[in-house]
Amino acid sequence: MAGYRLHNRLGYRVSRLARLMQARHEAALPKGLTRLGATVLAGLGDEGVTTPSDLAAYVGITRPAMSRLLKGLEGKGLIARAPAGSDGRQTEVALTDAGQGALAQVRVASDALQAHFAAKLSPDDLTHLTRTLARLAEGEPDPTDF
Repeated sequence: MAGYRLHNRLGYRVSRLARLMQARHEAALPKGLTRLGATVLAGLGDEGVTTPSDLAAYVGITRPAMSRLLKGLEGKGLIARAPAGSDGRQTEVALTDAGQGALAQVRVASDALQAHFAAKLSPDDLTHLTRTLARLAEGEPDPTDF
């Protein structure tokens, strides 16, 4: 295939950048906390997302994957789950005091990650990149629906 150059492909470049950003982010997070776990803490503490289903949609993972993630966070003492709704069949998730402390560390790590990569671009370039990435994702099916 004469025109194929892996390192020039959009998918390769986006995937590589995602891996670089994830590795840098996870290295800065509190010990034992993954990027997905940090995202759940931010969803709870910063965005007010409190149900497992809504958290799964917020993070972009399946509900069974969210259930496993919540179990791990609960085991670390970072979140608490409690029955909710008029009949108690729903679940509500909340940060514990330890979770609040971890979220403060997550914010520092997330802000540092944003600052590191944003500093490589002009403000206009960053705005353009953000809009372009959103446009590329428009109309694509959510992989958690498969």
